Amino acid sequence: MDLLLSSIDIIARWDVIAAIVVGSIGGVLVGSLPGVGAAVAIAIMLPATFMLEPIVGLTALLGVYGSSMFGGAIPAILVNTPGTPVNALTTYDGFPMTQRGEARRALALAYSASFFGGIFSIICLMLFAPILAKVAPMFGAREIFLAALLGIVLVVLNHRGQVLAAAMLACFGIFLQTIGLEGTGYTQRYTFGQGWLQNGIDLIVVVLGIFAISQALVLFLDKDKNFPMPTVGKKGFFKVMGELWVFRRLALVGSSFGVFCGMIPGVGEFMSQFMSYSYAQRTSKTPELFGKGNPEGLVASEAANNSVPPAAMVPLLALGIPGEELTAMMLAVFYVHNVIPGPQLFANEMDFILALYLCLIILNVLVVLFLFFATDTLMKVMLIPNRFLGMMILTFSLIGVYSLRNSLSDVFVASGFGVFGMILKRLDYPTSPVILGIVLGGLMEDKLRTAMARVQTPLDFIDRPIAFILFCMIVFALLLHGWTMWKARRGDTIDELHSDSRSEG
Repeated sequence: MDLLLSSIDIIARWDVIAAIVVGSIGGVLVGSLPGVGAAVAIAIMLPATFMLEPIVGLTALLGVYGSSMFGGAIPAILVNTPGTPVNALTTYDGFPMTQRGEARRALALAYSASFFGGIFSIICLMLFAPILAKVAPMFGAREIFLAALLGIVLVVLNHRGQVLAAAMLACFGIFLQTIGLEGTGYTQRYTFGQGWLQNGIDLIVVVLGIFAISQALVLFLDKDKNFPMPTVGKKGFFKVMGELWVFRRLALVGSSFGVFCGMIPGVGEFMSQFMSYSYAQRTSKTPELFGKGNPEGLVASEAANNSVPPAAMVPLLALGIPGEELTAMMLAVFYVHNVIPGPQLFANEMDFILALYLCLIILNVLVVLFLFFATDTLMKVMLIPNRFLGMMILTFSLIGVYSLRNSLSDVFVASGFGVFGMILKRLDYPTSPVILGIVLGGLMEDKLRTAMARVQTPLDFIDRPIAFILFCMIVFALLLHGWTMWKARRGDTIDELHSDSRSEG
């Protein structure tokens, strides 16, 4: 009880409450704008959060992270265009329900399932917090190194069909963090005699370039949206939200998948949605209606994706390992304020951890109340011209980059990464491996240096239980991916042989 009261005392301040309100409402607005997304908003907000206390800055970023999926469901259901990438599965059943004249019911179910998933995840993690606080100190330098390596491996392997590209981009990110003065011997690495490279490539500069500036350039080139807007209305909205009770089993299972996948670096929303949607379809009495407006599919996907953000904070806070690009950006806020996530934070500052989760509970309540009154207005926000959005994003991004160190070099570097990010998006290549490579690469280098001082042989590196388990997980993930590729290639070869035999016959 003392721990809970201490956590409440941390957030019972006007600036924290203001950050919750701004972050939650801002996240909904950003999520409802197709083509923008939470990553762009967080990238733009990062420089401003450096001037705030850690709890205030992180609360604002968590607000955007946790509420953007609520807003992303609006265009996904109404106009078949997901506001954020993780709302893509929502279009499968949400938009057909709108076409049947059930837009209000679809939105109400999406909001209630998202709310349930978020609250369920937060409660689970608050109950498990004492256990996690005991486990976290068991992670030494070698365990954190292997956990970070496992995170990169899972992120790369999660990009099915683009594993090689994702691996190359992750290695490029690891290379970027080596540029500048090396921290132990203070030797210059890859500076090529250029003074402006001695301080290295700042993470925030790369984030703003790859996510925000690149998205601005993409919006400049895209055509403006012209959506036919259905009528939603407020009458009976909360009553329809109560219909979630009918689908409580799917909401509970989907939220559980979200919690499980969120705690594993590199897995996240897409895997949890796929598992939840597949489970719902397999156990449904009407599986043939999935993809044609079945509310079961809508509940399964929305409950799964909104339960991931709270769970994704576990590896970030307990080990300092982000699972995807959004939590990697939040990690920068910790570093700026010299608050280092890891076993000591989870063991010694549990009131701070619980305060963050209490903020997530408050923002979920605020978002649902806001959406009840503002859904009709948010539908009009979707019609903002792309070029206007692009100009606003570009302006705020360049101001944010310059404000970091008052350096024009950073502006040019961010612009270069903006062009690079736009090329990646146009080629449909992932951008998150670059950011995770920068963040986890630095962490892996530091922990490897520390661990090698006590390691005599390669086997000594995995002679402790947790280190051995993490090593086995890495090997298993690689072998499983290799077996999957071999099986797929063997199936393609058999299909080719069958087609050749039929053509000869």
